[in-house]
Amino acid sequence: MIKPNRIFTIKNGLKTIWIIYAIFSIMIWLPKIDNLLKKDYAEISKHILLDDDWNITINDKFYQDVSLDDFQFTPVKKGDQITMQRQLPGDWENIIEGVLRLHIRQTSVNIYIDDELIYEYGSDRVNQNKTVGSGFQFINFPDKYKGKSIRIELYVSENNALARFDSIRIYDWKNAYRVLLTENRLPMFLGSFLVIFGLSIVMITTFAVLQSRKYIRIFCISAFSICMGLWTLAYYNVILVYSIPLYSVSLIEYMALYLSPLPLIIYMHKNVKNLKNKILKTIYWILFTVQMVFDVIILTLHTKDIVHCAAVLKYFHILIICHLIYFTLILIISLKTSERLNRFYLVGMLIIAGCTGYDLVTYYYNRYLGDTFLTLKGVSAIGVMIFIFILIYTFYANLTEKMMKETERNSLIKSAYTDDLTQLSNRRYCSEYMKKIQVEGIPEYTVVCFDLNNLKTTNDTYGHAKGDLLIQSAADVLLETFKGHGIVGRMGGDEFIAILTDSYKETIEVLINKFIDNIGRKNQEIADLNLSISYGYALSCESEEKNIEKIYQIADDRMYKNKRQYKKQKAK
Repeated sequence: MIKPNRIFTIKNGLKTIWIIYAIFSIMIWLPKIDNLLKKDYAEISKHILLDDDWNITINDKFYQDVSLDDFQFTPVKKGDQITMQRQLPGDWENIIEGVLRLHIRQTSVNIYIDDELIYEYGSDRVNQNKTVGSGFQFINFPDKYKGKSIRIELYVSENNALARFDSIRIYDWKNAYRVLLTENRLPMFLGSFLVIFGLSIVMITTFAVLQSRKYIRIFCISAFSICMGLWTLAYYNVILVYSIPLYSVSLIEYMALYLSPLPLIIYMHKNVKNLKNKILKTIYWILFTVQMVFDVIILTLHTKDIVHCAAVLKYFHILIICHLIYFTLILIISLKTSERLNRFYLVGMLIIAGCTGYDLVTYYYNRYLGDTFLTLKGVSAIGVMIFIFILIYTFYANLTEKMMKETERNSLIKSAYTDDLTQLSNRRYCSEYMKKIQVEGIPEYTVVCFDLNNLKTTNDTYGHAKGDLLIQSAADVLLETFKGHGIVGRMGGDEFIAILTDSYKETIEVLINKFIDNIGRKNQEIADLNLSISYGYALSCESEEKNIEKIYQIADDRMYKNKRQYKKQKAK
């Protein structure tokens, strides 16, 4: 026989092998898939670079022969005006039908070719104090613009919107969006996965949550996944391919980002509660309240065009850092009491903190200081995906552990209230059931008492094995007859009881006739069984006080009367 410890080791060994296999499969196939996606990137990404020779005016300050790569300036304020001007190249190699890719940050745009307005975006929205968003603009740029003068006028709609300019390029129209998706392929796949996964789980768990609160945590995971997936797709401009207006893309980005902490905070409530520390619990509710108030206020102000989401991003970053520090501390404290599952939590929180820190550094460095050496995109989405898998694993591990404990508890309860031989309810259960009827004042019921005839004789003559068969056969007959009409139990030895939820005499008589027929059928099924059962029943209406003990006594007396009649007939 294999020992339990060895079985446990074998199972863990198999799990480890599968995990290693999965990791190696991902390591082998992901680069191949990635190479497949970018195999023609060198061809489609050919472009005309317009980063040099700009004359730039920011309000009253003039800068000549500027290169956008290394040009930096004091972060602009709301209402500032920027003008950029240069001569376009006279030859556009490899560009058949051109499109200008321009990245804006909370600014309206007017583009002129030789003083003729060819493109306008956001001016009407800025005049109405509406947000214009940040992201790429793709502007039709035909060959006739070759060699002409281009002037770009920007009107800033938010404080600290930018402190540098992004690269300006001309692509082939047919390749412009392909280049965008290829350059952001990792965020595209991670964001799409998080949204699809989150929506799938939300649809499944919505109904489960209505049945049991234990599924709230998996619901929170899926909501968090949707938020972070949408943020990733919007932040990296992936959803621009669906022709969604830039201001709507930015709104999706900020709403998803600002709402994302809430499901995670709700998820962590149980961990905080388990610590039973008033100070930590108070801090939890403060952070939760601040986050709720922050979201409600900023989304309301944004809707009313009073203060836009982009204006308070730095405050949100501070709040996020507070959340990460607090919950990491909670998990570290939990390790003292804990469970290995909290270690997975801690690893997940550290991954999230590291990935978030990476993206924050990259964001501010790129926005205010220029291109950064940190070029990997979608790092937060990677961290979120890893963290979500950890949350799912720990959720199901906790759920499985609870189910095992509940199963064990139910097994112990069943053992305490079940007769070993017949698997019917035992005397203890039947007594408690009768007390329940009495306490709750249930008016309609019937008590039926049974006594197995000839059990002692069978034990003495044929042995206890034959006696046990007789008892089990009696239990089968009683269960077959009265199941669905109440409970059936063994009071001990050769005594049985049925407590029925009906007190109509006609109905009880039908059941008794069926009971007698079932005894005859059982005797035909098993040769030399000679099953015989005496019975007596009493209706609840036969006692004015409806005292179940009295009803039981009446049924018991009638059963013994029936047994005496049986013995007299047998003696003849």
